[in-house]
Amino acid sequence: MSSNEAGTGNSTNDQAQWGSRFGYIMVAAGAAIGLGNIWRFPYLAYGGGGGVFIVVYILMALIMGYPLIKAESAIGRYARANVATSFGAVKKKYRFIGWIAMLCTALIDMYYVIVGGWVLKYAVAYITGADFGTDTQVFFNSFTSKAAEPLIYTAIVMIVVAILLFFGITNLVEKITKFMMPALFILLLICGIWAVFSTPNAAEGLKYYIVPDFSKMSVKVFADAATQVLFSIGIGWGIFVTLGASLPKSNNIKKDSIWIAVCDTVVALTAGFVIIPSAFGAGVDVSSGPSLIFVVMTQIFSKLPGGRFIGIFFFIALLFAALSTLFTIIEIPNKWLEETAHISHRKSTTITSLVIFAGGIIVSLGFGVLSGVQLPFIDLNGVSYYNIYNWLDTFTAYILLPLGCLLTCFYVAKVWGFKDFEKELTVNGRDGGFSQFQKLLYAVIVPVLMLVVILNCFGFIK
Repeated sequence: MSSNEAGTGNSTNDQAQWGSRFGYIMVAAGAAIGLGNIWRFPYLAYGGGGGVFIVVYILMALIMGYPLIKAESAIGRYARANVATSFGAVKKKYRFIGWIAMLCTALIDMYYVIVGGWVLKYAVAYITGADFGTDTQVFFNSFTSKAAEPLIYTAIVMIVVAILLFFGITNLVEKITKFMMPALFILLLICGIWAVFSTPNAAEGLKYYIVPDFSKMSVKVFADAATQVLFSIGIGWGIFVTLGASLPKSNNIKKDSIWIAVCDTVVALTAGFVIIPSAFGAGVDVSSGPSLIFVVMTQIFSKLPGGRFIGIFFFIALLFAALSTLFTIIEIPNKWLEETAHISHRKSTTITSLVIFAGGIIVSLGFGVLSGVQLPFIDLNGVSYYNIYNWLDTFTAYILLPLGCLLTCFYVAKVWGFKDFEKELTVNGRDGGFSQFQKLLYAVIVPVLMLVVILNCFGFIK
């Protein structure tokens, strides 16, 4: 889906940009299913009370995730342009909504690509027979705190993504993703079943994960679950606007969006099924955060027959999940730069990749030589200080993403209008109708939920 494949607003070009509908759904799901589901979801669910977090997450995926996939996809297909231009297709002054999405995505790119480098490191470590030691947390901390090694792996990931972006994302990536996404899911399921039966006290961990304890419910748990839906499904980034720009009219956005939301949610829940019972049973610290999946999976594979081989395949599959997301989320600011600066796709890809990698250097060093750097964050309680990763995560996940979703709802309800939105979404009624409840979701329910998340982040609601 290189940017020169997208037309301009109200384009009548209906040429399919994807080899098949299944291919599109797998690429779109692959753009969403990545480190957000398998790396970020488990540690938030683990620290957020397990079962009660899951209940809120599923509800948010239904009433917020699915509608916003439809909205973004329709906006992209209607405008057939980069994210900023797409939001300006009806009225140019609303391009700023796309700029917020691009800023958010570019900042997420800067730490996402670093985590992609970590995944590559672990894949290589399994292939070369590395010894993770008895304390896998020590191995992880030792690696991520180094100045050069994490950046070398990140650079490799960045170069691979940049080279493949030179040729668009609808050929090779579509073919690989159609195989890797189902394979990753099956592997996660196998690992989860094994972990439950092989890890001491894992049954208690499974109970913690699937049985909600509503005494643990809080506004913070709601905010964590809601923002994880945004992060995991990939709404508020401009992902589906970008993918929708190459979506032919023959695709049923409503049905495709259901499949994307379901695939994403099932993979996230399965990742939690793998990680949380094992982490709970092994007594892993809830505050492990970003290291949780690396620490727990290496423990699981050390006990699994053929664990070294399975570890190789798992981290290679996880690497493809990370790459499938990176292709899209780097293309978002890249596409805007190409069309705005009127430069070639390869030149814009090079510039975008270098900027993201430069930001990634700072994020990576924040786990090591810059770990003492604390960035200020102002809320109702005063000034708090976060390390570089936590500051970026808070700013993007709890402010920019919900703000982008709130503005997307405003765009659909007030700027574009439900009548014209429905025409694009349903292809003039071909793909069904648009109920009053759906209008209520965009006009009231989702904006209020997003407002709660933002107010919680600034300490106004606790």
